[in-house]
Amino acid sequence: MQRARVPSTGRQQRMSSTYPSAPIGVRLISYLSAKLCPRLQVNRVLWFKCSVLGLTYLAYTCYHMTRKPISVVKSVLHRNCSTVTLPPEFVTPGGGGGSDPTAPPPLPTDGTWCDYAPFDQPDFNSLFGALDSAFLFSYAIAMFFAGFIAERVSLRYFLALGMAFSGLFCYLFGMAKVYDIHALWYFVAVQALAGMFQTTGWPGVVTIVGRWFGKSKRGLIFGIWNSHTSIGNVLGTLIAAHYVERDWSMSFVVPGFVMGLCGFLMFLFVVERPEIVDCQEKVADYAQQQRGSSAGSSVRRMDDSVSDVEDSGVSAEQDNVSTRTLRGSYYSEINERTPILGSINRAPPQHDAIGFFGALRIPGVIEFSLSLFFSKLVSYTFLFWLPFYIQHSTSMGAKLSADVSTVFDIGGIIGAIAAGMLSDASAMPATTCTGMLAIAAPLLLIYRCWGSVSLSVNILLLFVVGLMVNGPYALITTSVSAELGQHSSLNGNSKALATVTAIIDGTGSIGAAIGPLLAGMVSGWNNVFYMLVISDVLALAMLLRISSKECSRRNINRRYNVRIE
Repeated sequence: MQRARVPSTGRQQRMSSTYPSAPIGVRLISYLSAKLCPRLQVNRVLWFKCSVLGLTYLAYTCYHMTRKPISVVKSVLHRNCSTVTLPPEFVTPGGGGGSDPTAPPPLPTDGTWCDYAPFDQPDFNSLFGALDSAFLFSYAIAMFFAGFIAERVSLRYFLALGMAFSGLFCYLFGMAKVYDIHALWYFVAVQALAGMFQTTGWPGVVTIVGRWFGKSKRGLIFGIWNSHTSIGNVLGTLIAAHYVERDWSMSFVVPGFVMGLCGFLMFLFVVERPEIVDCQEKVADYAQQQRGSSAGSSVRRMDDSVSDVEDSGVSAEQDNVSTRTLRGSYYSEINERTPILGSINRAPPQHDAIGFFGALRIPGVIEFSLSLFFSKLVSYTFLFWLPFYIQHSTSMGAKLSADVSTVFDIGGIIGAIAAGMLSDASAMPATTCTGMLAIAAPLLLIYRCWGSVSLSVNILLLFVVGLMVNGPYALITTSVSAELGQHSSLNGNSKALATVTAIIDGTGSIGAAIGPLLAGMVSGWNNVFYMLVISDVLALAMLLRISSKECSRRNINRRYNVRIE
């Protein structure tokens, strides 16, 4: 009699298991393990969860690493030429020409001789703003389509191709100096195309992580994982700053090459679904959500307008039956051989990908999207203009200004983790965001007034501002987006996560595009900071209704001594 196959529970099993639908790199590791270490046993669920966290962390670190060089290179595309050391050909004999070939060439008399055309014009700020807007508006518009596509294709191909092309266009921006390209349309086109392919990152990585990890401690997990944004900014800044004063083209070439290499690693190793490697733990979680069981202990949620009680308490035998049903219907259809844009519409009706307007009807999506619009406006204005602002408001050079600007991102790492921990502890993510935004508003004015007093004061204030500005931004784009993408109103449909994530991040990206554009158009840094404070207050105002409901729910729970888990 043939023995029935028992689904995996994630306990210690041999690493040499074969996964015919897994990426080629995973199959290669399994093959080598079977040959070299046939008795090696590991916790497969934990192993693959760690690999997914690590690979997606690396991927989005690279996405942000390739966004950062432009903010550093701005300081050498247009600068005060009177403070620039003359190049060797102007101070050494042999280049003068005329009757005396040993005479040095005449000294440059043009005040913009050290600038790189076309950014040597008086309206250079507007030109820089045009570059930022080309990238960010392209990113914002394409983001809405990226979520739609991500729900319908293999995310491994989606991410690998997106990273390859993002790296290519970062590389092409640096090639402008190598081939002496000075046409503005070239820079705008490269930035716009780079922005379009950068949209493959966020829906892809959030969806993959959301499929592998449950809802317990989601704020903390996503808070730590979301540090890839700040780490990518720091790495991009340090790499660009290392080359900016010698050869700014390498500030783009090196990050672009690293991005392409990491995209290839994603293609080889990332496992986009637990079912591909027979890790049934996550499938059972989806099955519980689909059945809508409310037995067992109550589970903490935002509030009744954002999410409901997580399903639990179903027997293991039912889980196994539902697991086999799910594997036989939909999850087994996306595999190594699935075409990037092939049809996968054979899934049951309840698993059809959600539409744009259907996602908007999920309670809380609109409020958090609008809040992210204004909070991301503030964050991305710092992202694209901070090194330039530091250089022009202090006596620091281009490299030191870029190095100091990384403190903002370091503060953002701590802010993301702190926001996630507070959200988990209080079950009040909207209130967590409003509290941090309320503190951030006056801090922005304090940094403007006293940030240039000394280097130490600048670093201290910049760290605190980064913590308060990036904390809410990180919480909304990760934990809140994942929560809304698995809202109870979806009846267990797991194919809404990328669409909801894309809507929230796409709306925020429109704000991210407007912020740097306005910063280039507004005259005077004081007015720029007033704009940032107003945006911060509006981001807070968008969440007041949800925050009020969270506080009311918490008071009711305390009154009736209801335990929140």
